[in-house]
Amino acid sequence: MSLSTILPMSAFALAASISPGPVNLVCLTSGTRYPLRRGLVFVTGASLGFIALFIAVGLGLYSMLAVVPGLQEALRWAGIAFLLYLSIRLFRDDGRLPEGGNSEAPGFMTGALMQWLNPKAWLASASGIGAYTSGDNLQQIILFALLYLPICWLSLGSWVYAGAFLRRYVHRPGVLIAINRTLAVLLAASCVYLLVE
Repeated sequence: MSLSTILPMSAFALAASISPGPVNLVCLTSGTRYPLRRGLVFVTGASLGFIALFIAVGLGLYSMLAVVPGLQEALRWAGIAFLLYLSIRLFRDDGRLPEGGNSEAPGFMTGALMQWLNPKAWLASASGIGAYTSGDNLQQIILFALLYLPICWLSLGSWVYAGAFLRRYVHRPGVLIAINRTLAVLLAASCVYLLVE
């Protein structure tokens, strides 16, 4: 693969990974609420989950959605339900930072599952593969995925670090409640996009 192909692929991966979306908002929230390492576990799950989805889409999963009746609609509703569940949990948060890191942070499997229910991840996979590979060349898809993985991890990780930065300056529960509720509304708003799509 030539440099003239790698650079545009990298730019696409960066733009798709770092731009705001449901997974990015959960990363930001994790950074404000939990120790950094807990947020990075979620990031690792989300990154590997995305790469698994990316390869599956490259192998024809996306075209299968058009063939199997109701599968695309079922995925869409599962994604909406999952995002609403996360936004309700975030909205109801009391604003107190967990002591000793014992509370339940979104983990590896939550990150991986969230990507499979995330329309942004499906669109990024389908459009990236369509634009930068011949679609049936497994070697190109694997190379693109290997390039995408560190970019995705670093992009999502930067949202966790941004949350950790905010956490240093948020010591009053009222401020954290306001931040959490804003993020919860944004997460719920992404469901509206899914409903009207």
